[in-house]
Amino acid sequence: MTLDELARLAERLPFATIDHLRPLTQGHQEVILCQGKTPEQVVGIAERLEARSGSFLATRAEPAHRAALLARFPRAEANELGRTVYLPPDPEPEPTGRGTILIVTAGTSDLPVAEEAAVTARALSNRVERLTDVGVAGIHRILTQTDVLRRAAVIIVVAGMEGALPSVVAGLVPVPVIAVPTSVGYGAAFGGIAALLGMLTSCASGVTVVNIDNGFGAAAAASRITHTRP
Repeated sequence: MTLDELARLAERLPFATIDHLRPLTQGHQEVILCQGKTPEQVVGIAERLEARSGSFLATRAEPAHRAALLARFPRAEANELGRTVYLPPDPEPEPTGRGTILIVTAGTSDLPVAEEAAVTARALSNRVERLTDVGVAGIHRILTQTDVLRRAAVIIVVAGMEGALPSVVAGLVPVPVIAVPTSVGYGAAFGGIAALLGMLTSCASGVTVVNIDNGFGAAAAASRITHTRP
């Protein structure tokens, strides 16, 4: 591909340069991070993405972003808890990722991050299942779900506090486990730093860790695994 052809795949707006080459380089189109953008800017980017593919995903969408996107795209799906807006293709094709991405939360307070991961995984063409509120404070809750855990192709574990749940899950399954520390927790949790450090020093082999509250990043990593050729 020539430089001129590459340049045509970068659509320039006054406030953004949209990367239409992303499906070739990363396997999916650019995702809109709404944080720091005005609703008008977000809608402008979404219009260009929708024109190319009939779809878009917006993350970290605050109420004003969600309202503007839904007004412009009535068919879009807003997830208030996960702060996402997703316009699926019409018709939505069957998922292309191998197997299922299972998203596990330690507590109900971790659901906003988990929902960001779930919507992202679906938008990246994966089957998604959820397992909610199975943290180590009641260890029997996760120990009774081993069949569900072992059916998954990849597991995303979302936890705050001391971040112990990914180690427990990784000790029960042979599949990739991606740990997401959340900023949930009292005092010495330090806004998720305690969970982050606990996950990074997990005694379970092979746990991969993303940044605090980064449900999007965990889902993107899991999708690369499910879309890697066998």
